[in-house]
Amino acid sequence: MLAASALSVTGNILTMLAVPWFVLDTTGSAGLTGLAAFATTFPIVVSAAFGGTIVDWMGFRGASVVSDLASGLIVLAIPVLFVTTGLSYQALLLLLFVRWLAATPGETARKAMVPDLSALGRIRLERATAACDGVSRGATMVAAPLAGVLILWLGPTVLLLFDAITFLLSAALIGLGVPRVGHERGPREPGDSGGYVSDLRDGMTFLWRDRLQMSATTMIVVTNMLDTGVTQVLLALYAREATGDPRAFGLLTGALGAGAVAGAIVYGAAGERLPRRLTYGCCFLIAGVPRILVLALGAPFPVALAVTALSGFAAGAINPILGVLQFDRIPVRLRARVLSSITAAAYAGMPVGGLLAGSLTELTGLTFTLSAFACVYLLASVPPFVFRAWRELDPQQPAST
Repeated sequence: MLAASALSVTGNILTMLAVPWFVLDTTGSAGLTGLAAFATTFPIVVSAAFGGTIVDWMGFRGASVVSDLASGLIVLAIPVLFVTTGLSYQALLLLLFVRWLAATPGETARKAMVPDLSALGRIRLERATAACDGVSRGATMVAAPLAGVLILWLGPTVLLLFDAITFLLSAALIGLGVPRVGHERGPREPGDSGGYVSDLRDGMTFLWRDRLQMSATTMIVVTNMLDTGVTQVLLALYAREATGDPRAFGLLTGALGAGAVAGAIVYGAAGERLPRRLTYGCCFLIAGVPRILVLALGAPFPVALAVTALSGFAAGAINPILGVLQFDRIPVRLRARVLSSITAAAYAGMPVGGLLAGSLTELTGLTFTLSAFACVYLLASVPPFVFRAWRELDPQQPAST
């Protein structure tokens, strides 16, 4: 499952980098390139919001295999049509939209399998969730520079062929290598289901009524929005003003990713012995505020690089702890649809982050914008330390006799 996830993430990164180059090569238009980028992000929100119920109906393993097969064949159609009958821009947008609609349920299904596979493999859930997050972050960190090299060497068309192959291999690994565990059919017998709308509402209602998970989801929505603005806009502006060298932008981004991989590995080894609430709160605080604040203060680049790596290290524990929280509290019959609702919410604010960062910088300057982002990040980090619901994150100790 981890190998399949790594291949799937690699394929996603290849597409994210290959498509802009492909559109620029074929159209030469920055506006059309931006529209193609929208066609790769908006369907993720739509599919995450409405696809989880279908994953619960199909079963986790089956949904993962079908999702990867569909994604692979759709991506394969792009270069095949381009070199044979021709591919219009409108057809490209449609294929991209459907490709991301098909791919997102597969990611949900693989995440939903983690608790059952963890129990079958006799691996503690903290270690399993850390492994999944570490593999995802590691694949992203490796695939991005690899995609850049392959685009220069082979061109974006061939890169899309590689993307299709990664999805087909992922489907084979899940279908042939992952045993049937957990619930492999829908949460109820077909005659007992209240229908798609009813089942979708059940998942959203469960999330809405769980105060701890709603608080955690709200934190992620806010900080994902801020992180998008920082990584897509503010880091580049800081690198230009502080060093005048675009490589500084890449180093800051790479330091954050490398630190997160290391943090996930360390948490996987030692996380079961740490208090969850305090660990999550401290790591969440360190992951955001210091790396933004050090940029706002105009620190020398080596200092900014070191602080960014430290923040990345703290961020490595966040997703594994969130995974444990979700798997401990979400019933298996609702697992995929609740996870999908969380994913949709997490992605929904991300397009706003870049627009907010760019607009605010134009109006007030880089230093003020970074300071404002740091303050909002600080406020978003408060709930684990003050809200009573967060005490439920720590495992309940059995009463003494």
